[in-house]
Amino acid sequence: MMAGEKDLATLLQTLKPVLQPGEYVFCPVKEFEANYLPACVAFFKETEGPTLVLPRAEADRQGLPYSFVAAWITLTVHSDLAAVGLTAAFAQALAQAGISCNVMAAYYHDHIFVDVAQAQPALRVLRQLARPAH
Repeated sequence: MMAGEKDLATLLQTLKPVLQPGEYVFCPVKEFEANYLPACVAFFKETEGPTLVLPRAEADRQGLPYSFVAAWITLTVHSDLAAVGLTAAFAQALAQAGISCNVMAAYYHDHIFVDVAQAQPALRVLRQLARPAH
């Protein structure tokens, strides 16, 4: 497997944020069931019980509760899980624009979930952050 990028300046210059299609929701469930797996984008086991990230339509179809409808933005740069400062940099930029974010790091990329109404402003902020300083 190829190692991800660790250098913060390189990471920021090559963020390449991509808006994934659809709307996504965070659903608390009492226990994980196999029928959730095909549509599940992410799963986290918390003390209170599992949280699933699912397409909104799937959560609605299964009658699962949620309170936050999100857009999903993927930073397509291959960041190393040990990279320092990337999450802080984009979270600070989004916060300064008044945009909250929920972040998940996977092996290859960081994934940001923002309020669906803030998707385009968030993309603009992230693209601005990726521009090299002159």
